Amino acid sequence: MPHNDHSPRATPELGDFSTDYRVLVLVAMAFVVGTGSAFAAWLLLKLIALATNLAWFHRFSVEHVSYAELKPSFLMLIVPVLGGLIIGVIARYGSEKIRGHGIPEAIEAILIGSSRMQPKVAILKPLSSAIAIGTGGPFGAEGPIIMTGGAIGSLFAQCFHLSAAERKTMLVAGAAGGMTAVFGTPIAAVLLAVELLLFEWKPRSLIPVMVAAVVAVAWRPLLLGAGPLFPLLFNYDISPGVLLLCAVVGLSMGLLSGLLTALLYAAEDMFLKLPIHWMWWPAIGGLAIGLGGLVEPRAMGVGYDVIHDLLVNSITAQAVLVLVIVKCIIWIVALASGTSGGVLAPLLIIGGAAGFLEGQYFTGPVELWSLLGMAAMMGGTMRSPLTGIIFAVELTGKIELLVPVLVATGCSYAVTVLLLKRSILTEKIARRGQHLTREYSVDPYEWLRVSEVMVASPQTLPSTMSIDAAINLFKSNERSHKSYPLVDHSHGLVGMVSRADILRWSTETGRSGETLFERVSDNAVLFGYPDEVLARLADRMVANDAGRVPIIDRQTRKVIGLVARKDLLKTRLSSQSAEKDRAAYFRKNKTKNRGTEN
Repeated sequence: MPHNDHSPRATPELGDFSTDYRVLVLVAMAFVVGTGSAFAAWLLLKLIALATNLAWFHRFSVEHVSYAELKPSFLMLIVPVLGGLIIGVIARYGSEKIRGHGIPEAIEAILIGSSRMQPKVAILKPLSSAIAIGTGGPFGAEGPIIMTGGAIGSLFAQCFHLSAAERKTMLVAGAAGGMTAVFGTPIAAVLLAVELLLFEWKPRSLIPVMVAAVVAVAWRPLLLGAGPLFPLLFNYDISPGVLLLCAVVGLSMGLLSGLLTALLYAAEDMFLKLPIHWMWWPAIGGLAIGLGGLVEPRAMGVGYDVIHDLLVNSITAQAVLVLVIVKCIIWIVALASGTSGGVLAPLLIIGGAAGFLEGQYFTGPVELWSLLGMAAMMGGTMRSPLTGIIFAVELTGKIELLVPVLVATGCSYAVTVLLLKRSILTEKIARRGQHLTREYSVDPYEWLRVSEVMVASPQTLPSTMSIDAAINLFKSNERSHKSYPLVDHSHGLVGMVSRADILRWSTETGRSGETLFERVSDNAVLFGYPDEVLARLADRMVANDAGRVPIIDRQTRKVIGLVARKDLLKTRLSSQSAEKDRAAYFRKNKTKNRGTEN
């Protein structure tokens, strides 16, 4: 047996999942994070209500108020601008991380920040969002609470000895808990975590996220109330013709989603051209909000009351048309200005309003088309179709509408994927120089065996070869590799001889008659087995900076193959060919049979 410290038998036992009992520690931590994010959601909603009451009604109250109570006045040109100025100051002198939607910032913390957030983000993000929304910002609370809940999970995790992957789990658990507490949608929150934040599907991360969502929804009746946020009461039989109309709604929402995304980033580009510091941009966005408020006050703020009216058909089509136009304009301008606020609630309003208007010409209750518009707009714009589908069902309690929502959201998702390379969330990250992919697939290294990629019967050197002979070999044209396995008389592995060894030995004196075996027999040698998973061997090659690894038979210990870095690269090439190479085998067989008959 070769002398080594790198035996493949030291690798973990193979299984469907790599999760171990350490997940129980993360589960226990998820109880704390879920609780913290639920209370953070409650606090954020109260802060928004407080800011709204102070800014517009001049009273100290945390009761929810509707912008429908406001009358257009000169005050609308002042309050949003002041709110934007405050946001700009907080962002410049507090933390620039408070700017934006919330979800892209959470993704960045996960991908390039080792899932570590600063304590001030957990304080400044909900505060700035409450000011932005309370002074008229047409945003939702979900983005800020995802960022705030994520910060709570990250900060809690940083108090313990955890890996970056484990901190990510806690960050996402906090984000899912916060979203659950705001909307009462635990399953949709978990799916959002999977589709947008985790960048993996592992029990190690999924189970704690599920626990945090459940803990948050358990706290919700005490903090914010129980039951669906927007319960629907109508009943409607779904026919094939209705499903076709559902597809029409989905396709139109996909097109509208692409338009909104393009307009948003066109507006961002315009702000980038301004000859002033970005600290002043939110004030400009505030001015746009105020002008929109003069036209339609209900376009300002979170707009949960608008969502309710769309879902119960208690608003006129003319009012909806004006509202959605104003909402789109002020939301795009304000969000592009870099203020603090979320995208989910505005997307629900815009999608619901568009579906409502389409429903004026479709059969069935208008409420149905409003709901389908909301789900399709969310799933298509955020590229999270499963989240959009389940979110609509949990938000309304209408599980019988699952299939219509599936059709509409699936069509919207298909349109946006084909039209746009990136979503409204990932485009912002890409503009900061980071590229990410949201397609999950099985790593080919995890299911291929070493025997499927190794070079069989590789060139070897006998252990009895003298050092002088080996030096001459490496200097001659006969050498074709940078290193060779060294074998004994029975072709068993003894060690490896590399070009670096030869260069070192060639400068030494007094090596007359010395063999390779005498120099390398005591050295640790990395090797692999033909039946082991390729990923395990690749991990050991990376850890030991090995370019070529001999493969030995488990029983005889003979060298039967060799794996080099180029063989690992060929594996990636073969996995890509599975996506790109196309063939019609039945047509080939048919052509072949015809040729035989002739």
